[in-house]
Amino acid sequence: MVSMIYDCVKKIIKPTILAAKSYHIADASGFVKLDAMENPYVWPEKIKDEWSRCLLQADLNRYPDAKSYELRRELTQAFNFSENTSMILGNGSDELIQIILMALNKNNNVVMVPEPSFVMYRLLSSMMELEFVGVPLNKDFSLDLSAMLESIEKKKPAVIFIAWPNNPTGNSFLEESLIEIINATTGLVVIDEAYHSFAQKSMMSYLHKYPNVLLMRTLSKLGLAGLRLGMLFGASEWISELDKLRLPYNIGTLNQISASFIIKNIGLLEQQAACIRHDREVLFNNLSEVVGVETWRSEANFILFRVPNPGADKVYKELIKKNILIKNLQGSHPLLENCLRVTVGTPEENKLFLSRLRNIVIAS
Repeated sequence: MVSMIYDCVKKIIKPTILAAKSYHIADASGFVKLDAMENPYVWPEKIKDEWSRCLLQADLNRYPDAKSYELRRELTQAFNFSENTSMILGNGSDELIQIILMALNKNNNVVMVPEPSFVMYRLLSSMMELEFVGVPLNKDFSLDLSAMLESIEKKKPAVIFIAWPNNPTGNSFLEESLIEIINATTGLVVIDEAYHSFAQKSMMSYLHKYPNVLLMRTLSKLGLAGLRLGMLFGASEWISELDKLRLPYNIGTLNQISASFIIKNIGLLEQQAACIRHDREVLFNNLSEVVGVETWRSEANFILFRVPNPGADKVYKELIKKNILIKNLQGSHPLLENCLRVTVGTPEENKLFLSRLRNIVIAS
């Protein structure tokens, strides 16, 4: 019976899906969770009580606002977006990346990304059987501009994704280099500003300077990971076409109400982001002092580091035994050999992580 079912599966499901591996998310139960670039701070009880009262107003027997009109107005005001900038919302940035890739013409479907970078660019491209071109960064994780320009000339990409700051390296590529890339391609350039709250800079002005640029953000890193709310900005000519691929009612009523509520209290999230930026520097300095550990400065809410022997796999497993969960990047890209990524947690979580990492490295 099992073999009959599997034979049927193989006939129906695309080979690329059969050969793929699911995106792995580690079970964080009982761990100090420093693996997913989340804001470690919860809301004060007063804010939670006000939020709960807002949720009571929801009419869950009705479908959500299909266009999220009120929420988009709140976001435009809170972040000082230009009212001339068109926007669509997605179920996290992942859905927006998927929508962009789904829109590509089958005769013009090359996707280009400087790598290592956000894994979903490659994963979703593969699932959709698009041609993916990863252009390696330099050894210091800076952008290899000459290699990018050469690849653009050769491959003529339909879309280039650039995470700014980059994940998992944490650095921001030079703006001058990005301008050269934008001018060198006839394709679309999507600038992913998932960590803009921690970098405190933006390329939003590029939308009005360059017709082939879209900008993407998310509220997940700012403190709303549970809402799964991504934003895509650009000229109306782009957004109106991409919006045709957005599933109806993709942002639920409770998510819209919750996001609108906390955006009115944006000061709280900005205060938390400021704490994370401060704690990032403390964590970086302390991590840099661990013997044998190589660290890279970050403009995001995480830090990339490389460990000596016994290597990333061993250190990761030992941290798991000590109830510390971070991200193991060993094997994900040649440039990330023996690299791990730790999210900036609370000061107490950061100290606990550092203490246990030191003990592991010293014992080795």
